[in-house]
Amino acid sequence: MSAATLPPVVNLLLDGLPHKELKQVLPHCESVKLEFGSILCEADQPFQHLYFPLSSFISLVAIVRQHRPLELGLIGNEGMLGATMALGIGTAPSRAVVQGSGSALRIRATQLRQALRECPTLQRTLQRYLYVMLTQLSQNAACGHFHELEPRLAKWLLMTHDRAHADCFYLTHEFLADMLGVRRSGVTIAAGALQLRHLIHYSRGQITILDRAGLEDAACECYAALSEGYAHLLVAPSRSTT
Repeated sequence: MSAATLPPVVNLLLDGLPHKELKQVLPHCESVKLEFGSILCEADQPFQHLYFPLSSFISLVAIVRQHRPLELGLIGNEGMLGATMALGIGTAPSRAVVQGSGSALRIRATQLRQALRECPTLQRTLQRYLYVMLTQLSQNAACGHFHELEPRLAKWLLMTHDRAHADCFYLTHEFLADMLGVRRSGVTIAAGALQLRHLIHYSRGQITILDRAGLEDAACECYAALSEGYAHLLVAPSRSTT
């Protein structure tokens, strides 16, 4: 892909790279459209491609036999699917499913390995991002154990809202139940409570955020903790012109 046809970079990891490194990475990327529900990788399978989401976002999902899937974390334009490549690990730790349709930049695993050898800032950036993902995984594990469903749902909707770049997005009760590891009836009750408080509107899978500030008040403390972690570690520095 020529430099003239590259889409605008809005992925925060790429956007923080020096121009020299960005020019080394972007020509190896291709712009793709990710569709809702598509499986991008399976646990313990080698990565073929890595993804830098732009307007799309991706769920990391744990699969346990005879149980429903459980979401471990979310990746939007603040991050990357396949950051473990920075540790020299080329296999996926979990299934990755497209949760929000949209655009992304895709790069082959072999090309990312080469870029990591040649781009020290990219290597450091992905290592820092892995720490943020580890924080998200541990925070979500504690949240699922200690917090009630309604504030957990509010937190999860806020995280989705951050990555959807829109006030309205599509999520069925069944998908929400899978992501939160609960029964569908529980999601129906929790979403209904948020709707009665005029924080969201939910109809036939379409969720609209009506009151962002109110939803933040309804969410558990985990949302603020995760947001602070991202802000502290992943604020893009001013890009060098070299």
